[in-house]
Amino acid sequence: MLRPRGAEEAAQLAPRRARVLVPASRPAAPDVSPASTRLGLACLLLLLLLTLPARVDTSWWYIGALGARVICDNIPGLVSRQRQLCQRYPDIMRSVGEGAREWIRECQHQFRHHRWNCTTLDRDHTVFGRVMLRSSREAAFVYAISSAGVVHAITRACSQGELSVCSCDPYTRGRHHDQRGDFDWGGCSDNIHYGVRFAKAFVDAKEKRLKDARALMNLHNNRCGRTAVRRFLKLECKCHGVSGSCTLRTCWRALSDFRRTGDYLRRRYDGAVQVTATQDGANFTAARQGYRHATRTDLVYFDNSPDYCVLDKAAGSLGTAGRVCSKTSKGTDGCEIMCCGRGYDTTRVTRVTQCECKFHWCCAVRCKECRNTVDVHTCKAPKKAEWLDQT
Repeated sequence: MLRPRGAEEAAQLAPRRARVLVPASRPAAPDVSPASTRLGLACLLLLLLLTLPARVDTSWWYIGALGARVICDNIPGLVSRQRQLCQRYPDIMRSVGEGAREWIRECQHQFRHHRWNCTTLDRDHTVFGRVMLRSSREAAFVYAISSAGVVHAITRACSQGELSVCSCDPYTRGRHHDQRGDFDWGGCSDNIHYGVRFAKAFVDAKEKRLKDARALMNLHNNRCGRTAVRRFLKLECKCHGVSGSCTLRTCWRALSDFRRTGDYLRRRYDGAVQVTATQDGANFTAARQGYRHATRTDLVYFDNSPDYCVLDKAAGSLGTAGRVCSKTSKGTDGCEIMCCGRGYDTTRVTRVTQCECKFHWCCAVRCKECRNTVDVHTCKAPKKAEWLDQT
């Protein structure tokens, strides 16, 4: 049975290879056998390997941090197929970068009130650090929304004429009908077909090289993200006729705001299905007897998530010390849940905002400055004994 690259294996990932240089020395004493010498060298090599940090794979996600400075040979984490696409379609790579920034912002919006809040690491090629090594719900969501972000960005760029290789959807032509009657396809329908096709080729390239269960999980969640964007295509129409009677309609398909995709995938995250890979490695089965089986629209994961309460470098958890919480909320943003029962500190701050704004003829808006004193609650740090062993 294929085993997932999960929590148990995260701490045991293969470290970087180390070259052991054995200095020249005088001939060994006659009483030292070759077998004991080889054993000593093996122990030394093992010690060096164990002291090196575990390798965290880089990802194409880092393109979002590069902005307009996308240079294919300098992007860490790209496999050969991704690098070929990058070199062949540099204008699309700019859209991929914009999509990466958009889906990261959306991820942080969706989890802003949770212990894990989709925090990125500055100047880190892995973007999220070791937290993505665990095959958790959070990893499932990130892979899904990253794939969706690429589809959305490329589709939008095609329709806006920013790319030379694609334009409006060529398949929406002729007459069609809906619940309101017949209409003509016209305008510029968003080219979702090209966006999905390129995103699949680029995003899935790394996972298709691997044959383990984690790659299978990532491919499934990538597909969920792509279909989520397609799910929220909307029909927009323009009426033609006397006094807007709408006797004739011209319609086109348009992308919805990416927030709808984010909201949908957030709900999928809440209902994600824990699975294990089948023996042939081609599909999933329920992790436990009585669990429901995953469908094509479900996010799937292998490992339970850590609680993200305290700083844990091995798990990639940043902890919740210093996070702002709500004293009155009973939800995940409430101090009781956010602070993991450690309590919170209260600071009184004065905020200055613009208020009582009025429009003055002509062409000016004048506002007053209002001062408002509020209490800000932040989670206490854990006692040293609670987190020392995890850092």
